[in-house]
Amino acid sequence: MLSQLPPASYRDPNVLVGFDSGDDAAIYRISDELALVLTVDFFPPIVDDPFQYGEIAVANALSDVYAKGGRPVTALNIAAFPRTMPSQIVAKVLEGGQSKASEAEVSIVGGHTVDDAEPKYGLAVTGLIKPGEQVANDGARPGDVLVLTKAIGTGIITTAGKAGVVDGDALSAAVKSMAALNRGASEAMLEVGVTAATDVTGFGLLGHLHTMLKASGAAATLTLGAIPVLEGVLPLLEQGVAPGGTHRNVEALSQHLDWGAGVGELDKLLLCDAQTSGGLLISVSPERLKELQHALSERGCFFAAAIGVVEEGTPGAITVAS
Repeated sequence: MLSQLPPASYRDPNVLVGFDSGDDAAIYRISDELALVLTVDFFPPIVDDPFQYGEIAVANALSDVYAKGGRPVTALNIAAFPRTMPSQIVAKVLEGGQSKASEAEVSIVGGHTVDDAEPKYGLAVTGLIKPGEQVANDGARPGDVLVLTKAIGTGIITTAGKAGVVDGDALSAAVKSMAALNRGASEAMLEVGVTAATDVTGFGLLGHLHTMLKASGAAATLTLGAIPVLEGVLPLLEQGVAPGGTHRNVEALSQHLDWGAGVGELDKLLLCDAQTSGGLLISVSPERLKELQHALSERGCFFAAAIGVVEEGTPGAITVAS
């Protein structure tokens, strides 16, 4: 849709990062020492518990700021609820969001609510960073190692949850992952120094990697067995459970992917699974890999999995090896 818009008639030179490269958040320079990190994200419920839904929605919205290396400081609620929804449920959604924002030391300072048949909730977030210190999605270089900080499969598990066919332990593990902030991963990559990063959300692992590689003018090869997967995902795939967005991701990316021998149809769905509040996907030089993995572990991140390498090749092309 954006490609159909005419070029903007005005471009402020203080816009350091816009939507040109499909990056996670915009960055606007205030001074040589200060820039704003700006993003917005909201979506319908993916779990039944309203408090958990609020937590996940806020963790997801803050993730775009963390992916840039920024520190989120304020946020505005964006909410759409049907008038028929009991006020106690709406309050629990907002309470869950407030709880997660407080954990992140972010102040929710207002918001806007509309009447809508389908509930939706999220945040418009403002963060801070020093100009030049941001981690963009266009800096990945051939030879870099790709590191992932959360397991994939949340789209499949939450779809199974809506259908009532998911194991309770598997759903709990997915909720725990989605509600976890990416703050520690962001701090680790800033401490170590990395070349590029993005967070993994609706376009799936391969979709967000493709965008990063295209912006960087590079290609990559992933190792299927190195990619962390949430418990209970594979049996659900075998039962035919996968959200519509996951199937659309596979179709949209088909011309950019080279599937190695041994990569099956279910593997393709898994790697393109539409995630909510996924981890950070970080591109780091091989000399700093161990340091990054140690820093991620020190901050309690779920994973510091080296899942592939950046290579020379057609920008945005991805090979998946079994």
